[in-house]
Amino acid sequence: MQVLLVAGGSPENWPQELKKSYDCYIGVDRGSWNLLQHDFPLDLAIGDFDSLSVKEKEVIRKEATHFIQAPAEKDDTDTQLGLKKAIELYPKATITIIGATGGRLDHLLANLWLPLEPRFKPYAQNLIIWDNQNYVTYYLPGEHVITKIPEMSYLAYCCLTPVKELTIKNSKYELETTDVLQATSYASNEFISNTATFSFTSGMVSVIQSKD
Repeated sequence: MQVLLVAGGSPENWPQELKKSYDCYIGVDRGSWNLLQHDFPLDLAIGDFDSLSVKEKEVIRKEATHFIQAPAEKDDTDTQLGLKKAIELYPKATITIIGATGGRLDHLLANLWLPLEPRFKPYAQNLIIWDNQNYVTYYLPGEHVITKIPEMSYLAYCCLTPVKELTIKNSKYELETTDVLQATSYASNEFISNTATFSFTSGMVSVIQSKD
């Protein structure tokens, strides 16, 4: 099951390779409008919709298969609401989030840190954040194999938390088993083949494949 979750960021930052190949399309606030404007389906629209005009919101209400209006004053961001609902509906799905980068820095950090929340952490390895320059995946402790995305030139191993026994192999710059004591980005690495491997025993690591 493949779910596309579209936050409210500008479609200019959407991946150029984005295709209509998902099983479910969820629009978050203005992300719902952006989906419709680019001729994508809209299975669920969710958010407070405070970034939309009355006319735009009515179009979304009419076109969405399901529509959930949230109050403007709430504890969760619209993206948190959308991710929570996506997991409730499809707990085993791979959830790709677009429209979550390229705007305000506070929104970017809130989105990048979503998998650290206890309610989302069990699903971290099912989450992807993707834009026109970056492809971000998340990993819990274990041994992992990463497959190179053809158009992405660079590879980074980002420790979002302290990480124990991090080992990086089959990359241009390898790392012998190391305890990482604080959030650290091992940036500007590269693949030397179609796959790379890494492992660790505690914490959370995100892997970012990127291009200039």
